[in-house]
Amino acid sequence: MSNGQIYPTSLEGDSGAAFSSFEESSTSPVMENLNEDADNANNAIPVEGNPPDEEVHEEENNPFEKKGRKRTSEVWKDFEEVSLPDGTKKYQCKSCKTKFAIHKSGVTSHLNRHMRNCLLRRVTIGQEKRQRTLSFDTIGSDSGMSLTTFKYDHAKVREAAAQMILYHEYPFNKMEHVLFNKFMRAATPYWQKISRATAKGDCISTYTQHKKKLKTLFRSVHRIGITTDLWKSTTQKIQYMVVTGHFLDETWKLQKRVLNFCNVPPPHTGVIIADALYKCLVDWGLEDKVSSITVDNASYNDVALKNLKATFELLNKKMLFEGQIFHVRCCAHIVNIMVQDGLGEIKGITDRVREGVKYLAASEARLIQFGEIVKNLQLPLKKLILDCSMRWNSTYMMLSAALAFKNVFPMYKARDVGFLYVPSVEDWEKVECVCEYLSIFNDVTNIISGTEYPTSNLFLIEVWRMKEVIDKNSDNEKEYMKAMALKMKIKFDKYWGECNLLMALGAVLDPRYKMTLIDCCFPEIYTESEAARNSSIVLQSLHELYKEYVAAYSLVNIEQNSQQSAKDVCSSSVVSGGIKKMGGGRSKFESFVRKADIVQPVKSELDIYLEEGVYICDENSDSHFDALEWWKANNLKFRILSRMAADILSIPITSVASESTFSAGGRVIDPYRSSLATETVEMLLCGADFVRAQHGLKKRSETEEPTIQEIIFP
Repeated sequence: MSNGQIYPTSLEGDSGAAFSSFEESSTSPVMENLNEDADNANNAIPVEGNPPDEEVHEEENNPFEKKGRKRTSEVWKDFEEVSLPDGTKKYQCKSCKTKFAIHKSGVTSHLNRHMRNCLLRRVTIGQEKRQRTLSFDTIGSDSGMSLTTFKYDHAKVREAAAQMILYHEYPFNKMEHVLFNKFMRAATPYWQKISRATAKGDCISTYTQHKKKLKTLFRSVHRIGITTDLWKSTTQKIQYMVVTGHFLDETWKLQKRVLNFCNVPPPHTGVIIADALYKCLVDWGLEDKVSSITVDNASYNDVALKNLKATFELLNKKMLFEGQIFHVRCCAHIVNIMVQDGLGEIKGITDRVREGVKYLAASEARLIQFGEIVKNLQLPLKKLILDCSMRWNSTYMMLSAALAFKNVFPMYKARDVGFLYVPSVEDWEKVECVCEYLSIFNDVTNIISGTEYPTSNLFLIEVWRMKEVIDKNSDNEKEYMKAMALKMKIKFDKYWGECNLLMALGAVLDPRYKMTLIDCCFPEIYTESEAARNSSIVLQSLHELYKEYVAAYSLVNIEQNSQQSAKDVCSSSVVSGGIKKMGGGRSKFESFVRKADIVQPVKSELDIYLEEGVYICDENSDSHFDALEWWKANNLKFRILSRMAADILSIPITSVASESTFSAGGRVIDPYRSSLATETVEMLLCGADFVRAQHGLKKRSETEEPTIQEIIFP
C-alpha cells in the first residue's frame, strides 16, 4: 500500500468449513458487552492529506501548569490534541487522522460534524451499512468459491476466538499477545483487541450455550451409557472425576460427550463417589435414561455402583433390564491386569531390558556408539522403545523392539564397560516366546482401546481368542510359559468365568453372529454343563429384554393414539351453516391402522431375527462392518428390535473414553495454570469436547499423551 491511499480489504474465507456457522448465525451468546474492547481498534491507517514525513507528537502534560477543565463532550472519544513540528496545536481524528483547528471559544460543532460523517470511524464501529467489502467464501472444498459481501462482526469474531481457545487449549491471555494483535491488524483493519477477561467470559458463554443445546438433545435420546473414572492432578494435587456419555443420535451415529470433569473431595469412598456421580446425572436430567455405567475394577467403584443402583431403585428410576447390566467392568483394564500378572514370570528380564534402554537414552554419545554397531550389522530398525510400566502393551512393544537388537547388546558391552544390562541367550529366547504369545493380546487391546470406540458386539469373539491361547499354553512344555499362562487363566476365570451378559447380548445382536457364535464359542470357554446353562441364560435374557421393549413401545403407541383420537373428535365434524359434517373414510382407516399396530403378531421380531441365517459379509468388507448401520437399514423391518439393538450395542464396554480426557487435563492444568478454579477446569475440558463435536473435529494423535518413549539413534 502506498502512502496517501486507502485500498479496499479483501478477506478470504477459511479453507475448511469448520467455522461456517459464524457466517450463518445472526445472534451470538457472546454479543453482550459488544463494544467492550472497541477503543483498542486499529487507528494507524494512512489517509490522504497527511504527509508521510510529517511527525506528530502528543503534548506532554506539565505538572506545574494549571489543570484545565475536564472535557465532557462525546467527541473526545474520537479526537485527540496533537502538536505539529512548527508548534501549532490541532485536533486530530483518531480514525482518519484529519486535523482541525482549535478555537479559543472551545466550540466542538465542527468536530461533531466530522464525527458523524467520518467513513473510517463508521466502518470501525460497524455502523457503515451503505457500502460493504467484497470477500470470497469457500463452498464445500477449496475449489468452490463464492463472491459475497463482507461486514466485520466483532461478536462473531469473539465467538470464533472462544472456540479456538477451547479447542487448542490456549491460555486466555493468548488474545493479548502483542505480535498476535499485530498479525490480526495486518490481516484486517477492523480488528479490535480482545482482553483476557473478555476471552474467559466468552469461553464460559460458549460452554453454557453448548450445554443447553446438549440438554435439549438428550430429551430425544432413549438410553445413554456412562463411563467414569478418577484422576489426580499432579500440579494441583486435586482429585477429579470425569463423566462421559455415549449415545446414538438421530442418524444412528455413535456419539460421546464429556459431561463433567468435577472435583471430588476426599475421602474417595464408594459412597462419596456415588453421590458425586448422581449429582452429575441429575444436573443433566439423565436419571431415567442411564443404561449402564462402565468403570475399572477398583473396589470403591463396586461400592459406588452398588449404592447408586440402590438409589435408583429407591426412587423408582427406569433401569434397563432391571439393572442386570447396570455395572460394566472395563475390558481393557481386565486385560491389563491379566497380562501384567503373566509378565511377572519374566520380571527380571523385563527390568534388565528396561534399565539397558534407560542407560542408552541417558547419553547421546552412547546412542551414537550403539547406532554405529546397528549400522555395521545392517539392521533395518533404527530405534528402541522405553515403556510405561503401568501399560502392559507398551512393555510388549519395548521387548519386541529390543529383540531386534539382541546381537547389538553384547557388542556394545565390549565398548562400554559400564553397560551391565545384557540379557543372556536364554533370556532372549524367553523374550521371543513371550512376545509371540502376547501378540494375540496386543491385537485385542488395539481393538478394544481404539480411538474409534468399538461397539459391544466385538468383544465376545476376542475373549474367545484369548481363552484359546491361554488354554493352549497352560500345557506348554516350557515351565515359564506354562506358569505365565496359568497365572493369566486365574485372572481370566475371576472376571470372565461367569457369563458376561452384555458381551453375549451384543454378539447375538450382531447379524453376522446371532446365537451361532454362542453355540460355537461357549463350549470352548466354559465346561459342557456351564456352556449349556449359559446359552439358555442368554436366550432367556434376550426374550425378557425384548418383552420390556415391547411393553414400552405399546405404551407409547397407546398414548399417541389417545392424543390422536382426541384430535380426531375435534376435527371429525365441521360446522358449516349449522350443519355438522362427519370426517371421511381416510381418517377412519388411519385410526384402524393405529389400533391394529398395538396388537402383536404371533411370531415376534426377535424370533424372526434369530430364525434367519447369519449375515455373510464380503471378505474385504467384514473388517469394516458396522452393526449399527445394518440395524438402521433394517429399522422398518424390526421396529422394536432395532431400538433394543441400538441401546445394547451403544453401551461402552471399556472406560478408554474417560481415560483419554486425563491427557487433556494434564495439558490444561500445567504448572503455569495450577491456580485454575475447578469450575474453570471443567469448563475448559468439557467445552473443548463440545467444540470438537460441533465442527466434526477429532483429537490429533500428537496431542495424546504418549505411553511409550521412542529412542531414535542419531
